[in-house]
Amino acid sequence: MASTSPKMRRIPGAIAAIALIASSAAFFAGDAVAQWGGGWGGGGWGMGGWASTAQQGAADGIAAVVRAEGYTNLKNSEAAKNWEDAKSKEIDNRMKWTETYFEMRKTNREARAAEAGPPVTQEQAIRMAKMAAPPRLGSTQLDPVTGHIEYPPVLRDDIFKPYRAELDRLFADRAASGGSVQFEDMRQIQDTVSKFIDVLKQHVGDYAAGDYGRARTFLDSLAHESRMPAG
Repeated sequence: MASTSPKMRRIPGAIAAIALIASSAAFFAGDAVAQWGGGWGGGGWGMGGWASTAQQGAADGIAAVVRAEGYTNLKNSEAAKNWEDAKSKEIDNRMKWTETYFEMRKTNREARAAEAGPPVTQEQAIRMAKMAAPPRLGSTQLDPVTGHIEYPPVLRDDIFKPYRAELDRLFADRAASGGSVQFEDMRQIQDTVSKFIDVLKQHVGDYAAGDYGRARTFLDSLAHESRMPAG
């Protein structure tokens, strides 16, 4: 058997093993061809495509290993590229989703701000509060000097007598003190008016809608007057 050349000894273990097997196969094939006079087809190759020499067999084995490694590297490269492409698309999709989400939030905020209009100034807030407040009572409805209250017809019903008597006393005391607003007086008036309204609600079906509305507005104005100085 032919000895392995120095070049063959430098080949890595896996390639050297394949080359050695190929060399042995080629040697025995070559010996057989020599015994049969060159085999079929002439030249140095038999019908099975065997290598004619050990060196050629080793070269063919090395070439096969190199081709296999190259194919594997190619497939690995393609797989890595596909993975990177997929990851890149995933990142792009997440970025687009995030941008869309925040863009929609921005659009929503802008739409709501446009619908709400500019913020209310302090002067506007005071003006709106005055507009929302019930109208103040005139002197014929609440006498600032004596504190006498002129109730609407509905509120003169006997069922409201205890509440009228309490309010008459409180506003008379308020007028006698010069119309100044004391916190305790204001609290008592507010509580009495609240009870007055509760009883009125219980009898809402006993009165015409217009009469009930005027009575309710009068009580709201009476409660508002407790916060104001007389006169």
